[in-house]
Amino acid sequence: VSKMNKDAQMRAAINQKLIETGERERLKELLRAKLIECGWKDQLKAHCKEVIKEKGLEHVTVDDLVAEITPKGR
Repeated sequence: VSKMNKDAQMRAAINQKLIETGERERLKELLRAKLIECGWKDQLKAHCKEVIKEKGLEHVTVDDLVAEITPKGR
């Protein structure tokens, strides 16, 4: 349990430092740009449209859509 606690503390400290320096936002923007560049965003959007088309707009909730696309998104 002590190892897990130390790991959690280390992650929290790193995250805090990233936030303080603004590096967290820069990394998020870089990741967002890379995902767009490689087509990931467009592929996921197309998958969402497929799911909605298959099930029908009135039969799909946001939770259903998230559950359906999360495995592909990962």
